Amino acid sequence: MELKKWSIFALLDNQFAMDVKLMCVFGSNGNEALMVMKNDDVYAVGANSSGCLGLGALPSTLFPQKVTQLCKKGIIGFAYGSGPHVVAYTSKGEVFNWGHNGYCELATGSTTQSLVPFQVEGFLTDKVVVEVACGSHHSVALTNEGEVFAWGQNKSGQVGSGMNPNQTAPRKVNSAIGGKFIIGIACAQTSTLAVTNNGEVYGWGYNGNGQLGVGNTVNQLNPCRIMALSNTVIVKVVCGNAHTLALSDEGKVYAWGANTYGQLSMPTKTNVPQPEQILQNIGRVVDIAASHYSHISAAMTQNSRVYMWGQCRGQCVVEPTLTPFTSLHEVFACYSLPSVTYKPVVISWDQDTTVESSLKAAFDDQATSDLIIQVEGKEIYVHKSVLKIRCQHFRSMFQNHWEEDRKNVLEITQFTYPVYRAFLRYLYTNQVDLPPEQALELLDLANAYCEDSLKRLCEKLMRQGIDVENAAVLYFNAITFHAKELEEFCFRFALNHMTDVVQSRGFASLDETTIKNFITKAAKAGAFKT
Repeated sequence: MELKKWSIFALLDNQFAMDVKLMCVFGSNGNEALMVMKNDDVYAVGANSSGCLGLGALPSTLFPQKVTQLCKKGIIGFAYGSGPHVVAYTSKGEVFNWGHNGYCELATGSTTQSLVPFQVEGFLTDKVVVEVACGSHHSVALTNEGEVFAWGQNKSGQVGSGMNPNQTAPRKVNSAIGGKFIIGIACAQTSTLAVTNNGEVYGWGYNGNGQLGVGNTVNQLNPCRIMALSNTVIVKVVCGNAHTLALSDEGKVYAWGANTYGQLSMPTKTNVPQPEQILQNIGRVVDIAASHYSHISAAMTQNSRVYMWGQCRGQCVVEPTLTPFTSLHEVFACYSLPSVTYKPVVISWDQDTTVESSLKAAFDDQATSDLIIQVEGKEIYVHKSVLKIRCQHFRSMFQNHWEEDRKNVLEITQFTYPVYRAFLRYLYTNQVDLPPEQALELLDLANAYCEDSLKRLCEKLMRQGIDVENAAVLYFNAITFHAKELEEFCFRFALNHMTDVVQSRGFASLDETTIKNFITKAAKAGAFKT
């Protein structure tokens, strides 16, 4: 992702920019930014409204200044309100916040803003935080134990305490989600949503536009389950200013809330108080994005196509519009008003002069190749040195006994051409451009060649491509290839869609032992309780 797609970074020195590994842009005009460097220092640039840059009394800066209190702390994520205030968390699960505090959003017990970052303690002292989210003036943290803590403005019930007073310190959200394991959180301006590990969705706070999805427009002081999604397994929710998107484990997208700018991708601009499926015509969706700063929505499909709709640079776009972008971040950099990041951006550089780009260009290049690999009668042009450097299998093959003067063609018979070509391309690019349905064969290859990183990429492809028809087969192959995480993922998917999976042809094709073991495991997980 190119840093300078955001105009606030236009004056950055190129060498400095290339040392940035994580950044976020926020503020009412997209005029404030934080950057985590490769050496773990943290810098800020911009207007410093309410001290949100953490730079003390410095009024503003066009050039990066070091945020001393965050340097070497292992910052891995940020969230930001429109006050603005900022919440950051570290690799150890510690939480820091600073900036605007008129509604107790910094959990200090007062309403005095903080010009520098300080660690949030209280009930979070012994907790490991793995995700943070902010509304306009409230903050939410998710722990590794699936607990949700909230603090700050509570006029509409957005901290989920069951009362209206502002919450001056982190407090665990109990009520309906007490005892449930939460895996994801999201905030609109004055409301909060959470997803459980079994795909349930809960919302609380302001609901004037139906953004909680509970079928009415009444504010909720406690978490309330979205019953319209009770037969759907949701894996992610994101919030716009006053609308919500949800992604299911089958790649379906649901939307509800405000639709004034077409952000729900529905024909009329009326608000929708409960979830309705959208985007049925663009294929399986693997990721969604929105920000409480704006009214724009975005989605990425299984084949990496990026769509946007809603308020796009002042235009009301109702139909999902295919973009030339390769990431959801570019939608927000180029079309969101303000131009903020919907979540922190991991920076990677891919310039024409880099070793990485040159290596990518060398794949299947007949002019520079010194080895032809032949699969199913088709030729792939590669370089022995690259194969030896990148793969232990080839390193062992190309030992001194290899007769280089006689063998400049290597024939492969164990795998199909598309799969083997994808494998070789992966050695040059570290990417896999293979449809999910062919990922099983590539996983087999990765297993045979002891390529653990490739196995993980294959598993990701299959997670994105799983459905009720292939879940059982993917589960079986995960067992066969000793892919434990994929095995557990497939099992959980099957558990959530038990009836459809056991009636599928894929399940019927399993051997008796696998079926027996699956049924036993499902029974222990409570699948057959009445």
